[in-house]
Amino acid sequence: MNLIVFSGPPSSGKTSIILKTIEALKQRKISVGVVKFDCLYTDDDILYEKAGIPVKKGLSGALCPDHFFASNIEEVVKWGKQMELDMLITESAGLCNRCSPYIRNIKGVCVIDNLSGINTPKKIGPMLKSADIVVITKGDIVSQAEREVFASKVSSVNPRATTMHINGLTGQGAYELSTLLFDEEQKIDSVQGMELRFPMPAAMCSYCLGETRIGEAYQMGNVRKMELGDDYE
Repeated sequence: MNLIVFSGPPSSGKTSIILKTIEALKQRKISVGVVKFDCLYTDDDILYEKAGIPVKKGLSGALCPDHFFASNIEEVVKWGKQMELDMLITESAGLCNRCSPYIRNIKGVCVIDNLSGINTPKKIGPMLKSADIVVITKGDIVSQAEREVFASKVSSVNPRATTMHINGLTGQGAYELSTLLFDEEQKIDSVQGMELRFPMPAAMCSYCLGETRIGEAYQMGNVRKMELGDDYE
């Protein structure tokens, strides 16, 4: 079974891209399932079900969705194997821009949209920088010049990635993406012992553990203070 990890900011068009890509994969008789990771709520699983795609969803609640992903991905792979899938796609919305769900030697796809802001590629961090493929969406809403500038910003952050423009509504470009995803020689039975491409935050602070009070007396663990200059007292 192939494992593909999709990630990207919320509302960037990940689900639409995945649905269109799976349509192209089905034309090649490749069976695909999806596991959706999110925080508090998602109804994207209904869209997958309507398309006849096996799907499971997991809500991380108070946990970082990427930490939740790393804690559950082995069980998710076992589910995909039980379903006898040719390909399992996981979808996760990166929120803090510091974490990344990608696994070494497993294809990682980052979805980012043209409307997110010209400097967004510099803000996303390892979710974009360590991806194998970067999909840029919503190009039909901006000008050709804006598309080219945004793509240039993406390439400056991750020059080794394959960058593609895909329309999540029409599916234009989804077939080309599908040809890059499935690899007969890259089948896995487990991710046990595999490594994340990028480490999660190095330590935890008191607020990570539930502290709500403000002030130095309540700040413990990994705490970083701003440099406010010599005129600060």
